[in-house]
Amino acid sequence: MRRDPHWLVAAILAASFFHGIAPLRGAEPEPGFLSMFNGKDLTGWEGKPGWWSVIDGAITSESTPEKPCTNAHYLVWRGGTPGDFDLRLEYRLVGGNSGIQFRSRELPNWDTSGYQADMEAGDQWTGCLFEHTRGGVSMRGQKVTIDSDGRKHITPIGDPKDLMKSVKPKDWNRYRIVARGSDVTLEINGVVMCRATDRQTGVAARRGVIALQMHPGPPMKVQFRNLRIRLLDGTPK
Repeated sequence: MRRDPHWLVAAILAASFFHGIAPLRGAEPEPGFLSMFNGKDLTGWEGKPGWWSVIDGAITSESTPEKPCTNAHYLVWRGGTPGDFDLRLEYRLVGGNSGIQFRSRELPNWDTSGYQADMEAGDQWTGCLFEHTRGGVSMRGQKVTIDSDGRKHITPIGDPKDLMKSVKPKDWNRYRIVARGSDVTLEINGVVMCRATDRQTGVAARRGVIALQMHPGPPMKVQFRNLRIRLLDGTPK
């Protein structure tokens, strides 16, 4: 029996609502990936009031001379605390510094502590793996292995200046974070920026929150869009 196509669309939307799955706005993520952002509001995210919004389909935070950011704060994803995953997104940064926290701990006043896929308007920290208690865990162009006692072994995997050529200043860039066990890999625009194998006892994290950073300092603007994640260790806890 031939049915009106509008009936089919309505049935799909009704089924999605019944099973607790909100229809996605825009393109569907790749097979196996979960959309983290609906493209229209901050549903599923929590951050410091008055600092985060959605502009032109992108999660946005901005500081100005009239509204300076004096302390780092984060927009936290409430979809779980993933351990092993493949996280992909696009970012645009104009001025300043920002980053993507993962396997991190929440702290008071919208703060966090843990691993960060770093980015900045300059050329030092973009594509580096940062961690609040140890600083630069693996810098751009490095493969770092950290033993259980904290000793680091560094192997060059690329020239930091050459790797920066794949990053587009003040434009949209694709960031990818792959975390599996003790191994972490950061890519920007399909180019591996750094790798780390972190086995340091009492410091290396295996699970935690994902969050987006607003950094203190001079005026800046950071935006994120097309955030999606593929879980490699089952349902986030």
